[in-house]
Amino acid sequence: MRHVEPTFSENELLVKARSYCARQERCQQEVRDKLYGWGGHIAVVENIVSQLIGERFLNEMRFAEHFAVSKFRQKGWGKRKVEAALRLKSISAQCIAKALASIDSDEYDSELLKAVDKRLNKLHDINPYIARRKVINYFMGKGYASGQIEKALDKLNE
Repeated sequence: MRHVEPTFSENELLVKARSYCARQERCQQEVRDKLYGWGGHIAVVENIVSQLIGERFLNEMRFAEHFAVSKFRQKGWGKRKVEAALRLKSISAQCIAKALASIDSDEYDSELLKAVDKRLNKLHDINPYIARRKVINYFMGKGYASGQIEKALDKLNE
């Protein structure tokens, strides 16, 4: 038996979109994708998105800042990984720059230092050169710049 997608009127889609945006910060692309998934057509989706922006349910800058700070604090992501994730969500370069600037640089450096120390302690049984390489690779995967990781490692070796 075939599954038929239910179709919603524009008002029903608007109500669903408001509810979706009220639960947590969303970017325009997430809302568009959800509306298309609910069976909305291009004109209807764009109308609803502009209405949500007007009603302040959607705000790209607010979303980008919240996303950047929460990914840094909760998941330990570096600025490069946050930037890449925001680009995937179709956030403008200006919003990305402001969002990355909203991450406190002192907190950024101290969290990296703590995380590097913790990671090094897990690798205490292996050759120090190999441990250093593994730490650098791990944190580059988390989105930190190699220069910052090297600085943190040098601070810990003092």
